[in-house]
Order: sequence, then structure tokens, then C-alpha cells
Amino acid sequence: MIETLEFFITGATLGLIAGITPGPLLTMVISETMKYNRKEGMKIALAPLFSDLPIVALSLLILAKMSDFGIVLGMISLAGAVFLLYMAYETINIKPAEISTENSSIHSFRKGILANILSPHAYLFWMLVGAPITLKALKLNLLAAVLFVLGFYIFITGSKMLMAIISEKTKNIFSNTAYMYLMRFLGIVLIVFAIILIKDGFVFIGVI
Repeated sequence: MIETLEFFITGATLGLIAGITPGPLLTMVISETMKYNRKEGMKIALAPLFSDLPIVALSLLILAKMSDFGIVLGMISLAGAVFLLYMAYETINIKPAEISTENSSIHSFRKGILANILSPHAYLFWMLVGAPITLKALKLNLLAAVLFVLGFYIFITGSKMLMAIISEKTKNIFSNTAYMYLMRFLGIVLIVFAIILIKDGFVFIGVI
């Protein structure tokens, strides 16, 4: 039983690290919370729960056809870069008048799913780390594998939701000017991540 619980601890640790490590999704959790409210940030945080199933399936397919590995990840990276550039443009150009908790066209959840699907990091995690550990757990018993996956997703979403709560509380101490500078900074961070994805995409494809 202790060996089985170790897989939950492993999943929880990996999920916590992934949840608080700076990246596009965490940046979007903070920016959507700062633009609107923590509810919108939490929608971004929940995205992996709904987007990772096709990612896991595609990761397995890529592993089965390893020759296509670089090209597929390269195209995903480039598409993700375009999406992040769009999000950066939205964030940098936000106006105080546009900030509203009643805006019905925010679509934060959809943005979070797109950001997760169009980032190669989730694919790389499942191909290189998640799948091997899950298969190892399955050799022990089914419960161990389930606990690993549960631990990972409870902590990756929980830590990002906590960041949304912290961001909302922090938001109240900013003046309008400081707030606008913060949003522009977050937009620049998204541009940096987009540039990294473009570079990764060209590396995967073999251009550089």
C-alpha cells in the first residue's frame, strides 16, 4: 500500500512543480485574473483537465510513429506561438474600460484549452515523463496508476487556482497606472514565451 501511495506523492510533486513553474498557462492565469476576476483565472487553471486527454492520445500516436515526432511538435509549437502573440496583443492593449466581471465574451476557458493544446510542453511531459511513470505504476496495480494521475492533476490545477486567488488579492493594491504597466509586462512575458515556441518549433522541424 505504501508503494502505491508513493505514486500519488510522485504525481502530486510533479503537478505542484508544473503548476507554479513560469510558463504560458500560468501567465494567462494571472493575466485573466488581473483583467477580470479570479473566476476567469480559475477557468484557465482547469483547462488541463479537459485538454490533456487528446494530448495523451496524440502523444502515444507520436511515440508509435517516432519519425513524425519532430515535425508534429514543430507545427504545434509554431501554432502555439501565434496564439500567444495574439494573447500578448490583447493583454498589452487592454484598457481600463474593457475590464469587467460581466463581460460575456471573455472565453477564458476556451483560451486556456487552446494554450494548453498548442504548447509542446504537455506533449513532451506525457511522452517523456508521465506515460513511463504511469506504465510503471500499472505494473504494480491499477490503483497506483490512478493515484499518480489524480495526484498530478489535483496539484497542477490546485496550485494554478491558488495563483488566481493570490493575483486577485494583489490586484486590489495597484493603482490604475501600476495596473496598466503590470498588464503590459505580462503581455511582454507572453511575447517572450511565443519567441521561445517559435525557436523550439524551428528546432523540432530541423530548420535550425
